[in-house]
Amino acid sequence: MSEIRHWPCDACGADLRFAPGQSHLACDHCGHEQAIPDASPGHPQALGELPLRPALTGALPAAAAEQIRTTPCPSCGALVEFRDATHATRCPFCDTPVVAGTGESRLIKPQAVIPFRLTEREARAAMVGWLGRLWFAPNGLRAYARKGRALTGIYVPYWTFDTATRSRYSGQRGDAYYTSRTVTVMVDGKPHQRTEQVRHIRWTSVSGRVARAFNDVLVMASASLPRSYTEALAPWDLSALAPYRADFLAGFAAEGYTVGLAEGWGRAKEVMAQTIRGDVARDIGGDEQRITAIDTDWSDETFKHILLPVWTAAYRYNGKSYRFVVNGQTGRVQGERPWSVWKIAFAVVLALLLAAAAAYVAQGR
Repeated sequence: MSEIRHWPCDACGADLRFAPGQSHLACDHCGHEQAIPDASPGHPQALGELPLRPALTGALPAAAAEQIRTTPCPSCGALVEFRDATHATRCPFCDTPVVAGTGESRLIKPQAVIPFRLTEREARAAMVGWLGRLWFAPNGLRAYARKGRALTGIYVPYWTFDTATRSRYSGQRGDAYYTSRTVTVMVDGKPHQRTEQVRHIRWTSVSGRVARAFNDVLVMASASLPRSYTEALAPWDLSALAPYRADFLAGFAAEGYTVGLAEGWGRAKEVMAQTIRGDVARDIGGDEQRITAIDTDWSDETFKHILLPVWTAAYRYNGKSYRFVVNGQTGRVQGERPWSVWKIAFAVVLALLLAAAAAYVAQGR
């Protein structure tokens, strides 16, 4: 996680910030607006893919990487970046103080970014609304979040992968057929016979090939948040990607990746393998399928390192910490599930009373 980036205003010298949903930098002090050159998103032709194989062996061009002072957060593990003369900051994921160490990391530079579309106020409204829809959430937490400190805008690192696949498979196709049988059942104490259909499967050995081209398979490159959180923020509209410019980071923080390229590629292959398995099942056809083996050839593998916008909040309420994340593009919210003991107790008592009332009515009848 880098400290918040600062750009001076040409008019008064105060710090500029990127204006979410716009294509300029804004000065909160004097109101001056400063255009970002070539800031229009949605031009994927300008986003260069990098070849994967050389990168996995450390053979990327020197210009594709940079040396950065980094320290892992001692609490959640987020990679905190320190630039310029900064020596201390706080982790926006868990609010833990972090002091700069002496180590440096050579990291692949970001190639593209989805700029923030939601403002902090809009993200807060989305989070408070999400809390309000949760059953048994403490009312005090919603009120605390509504008037608490500002959310932190963070650009979270992701990998995207492209590849072409050709897969050979073997397995069995199952076709259903039915036979009839007569069974005896008791109706009002008397035996009755009826005919029922029995399902059987006829299995046939099969083999074949399927092919698929994958584009922009997305893998989060950070371990600072549970995968369930980040997966719940999907989908992302990657057509809004713009070529990376540091101007988009003005007033925001950017997290360094802790999931390396090789590990990210492994996770992407797991995702793609599930899709390929679905393709094989459809190719086999029939009513049921048994897949014995799939052998996949991967070719034309490329990748991008991109940054996606996330608003984060870490609140302490009644001695407990709660973390929330908001998709800075769509407003989807995910966070730790708070519970109200009193609401749960009230619901249990109410359920018992309703059950007792139902039993009393039944007994009276």
